Amino acid sequence: MGMIGGSQEAFIGAVHRRGSQLDGEIELVCGAFSSSAEKSKATGNALYLPENRVYGSYEEMILKEKELPEGERMDFVSIVTPNHVHFPAAKMALENGFHVVCDKPATLNLAEAKELKKIIEKSGLIFALTHNYTAYPMVKEAKHLVDSGQLGEIRKIIVEYPQGWLIDLVEATGQKQAAWRTDPARCGAAGAIGDIGTHCENLIEYITGLHIKELCADLTIFVEGRMLDDDGNILIHYDNGAKGILHCSQICNGEENDFNFRIYGSKAGITWHQMEPNTMVFRTRDEGARIIRTAVGQLSPAANAHTRQPAGHPEGYVETFANIYRNFAFALRARWEGKAQDPIYDFPGIDEGIMGMAFIENVVRSAQDNTNKWTKFEL
Repeated sequence: MGMIGGSQEAFIGAVHRRGSQLDGEIELVCGAFSSSAEKSKATGNALYLPENRVYGSYEEMILKEKELPEGERMDFVSIVTPNHVHFPAAKMALENGFHVVCDKPATLNLAEAKELKKIIEKSGLIFALTHNYTAYPMVKEAKHLVDSGQLGEIRKIIVEYPQGWLIDLVEATGQKQAAWRTDPARCGAAGAIGDIGTHCENLIEYITGLHIKELCADLTIFVEGRMLDDDGNILIHYDNGAKGILHCSQICNGEENDFNFRIYGSKAGITWHQMEPNTMVFRTRDEGARIIRTAVGQLSPAANAHTRQPAGHPEGYVETFANIYRNFAFALRARWEGKAQDPIYDFPGIDEGIMGMAFIENVVRSAQDNTNKWTKFEL
């Protein structure tokens, strides 16, 4: 793996590195860790990489790695930069023969995401998007419960992602993560909706298979001086007739990362909280509530395939990245060996990336429309 972005000052790069190396399938061999050549070299030194494999720009890395013998060069790139770099970095990597893992969202806007799909298809290479929450064992189990009909017809969906870290103008203090995530030029058209709202949309679509038919969005900038939304509330109509409520916010004082969902069908309902990832509650009117726990009892093959620890040991945030990287590595290995990838080892790709960008654009359009109550979802 070669990494683009993820310097010592960054948050998500270190998470990707830890996750990618958890199974021994992937080795970090090179990187262009910052737009500053000096910072990139300092990060490479801290990671014990040889000086000649630490580059001053991703363009330099891609071109010089391409010149190396096949057994020595990187096999793929991991892109962990602010959003505005995702498309040009992925484009150059793919056009020079390198597979890509990219942090979400896929690109800065929907047009770029659609163009990137064309580039991926033309290249024939593998592209993974790290919507990591889909890789929790209990999320896999939730998908199994829906797919096997145990919830019945899905009628009601509530998904929430409250955070509290942006309750004041943190971006004005020099905090790097806040600075780019609230900057339209680097983040895109939305703030909280783009950062965590897309996780809500993606997780529900992954579990239920339902698509948004239309939505009614309310976006707010609570903190004076901020350029992008820090709170979002959305009513959703799904294509099967189900009704949904999606709430995401970064100004919920005292909240950490309480990503959670409640999905109710004609036969049963389920509830899950990311901060207690090993536990899901299965409810019915006639039989009450039943606790489902990771690595306990007769779980689905997908849940078991993504479980790493013995029962009672939390399957955490880093492990979700590890599952995606492991599955991506399996896909590469299958490609090299001329075999089909086992579908149980799935991971998000460019189609999920396009849906995420479409979600952002539709939500922003709805929030800005003071005439029409409902906005038809357009891809």
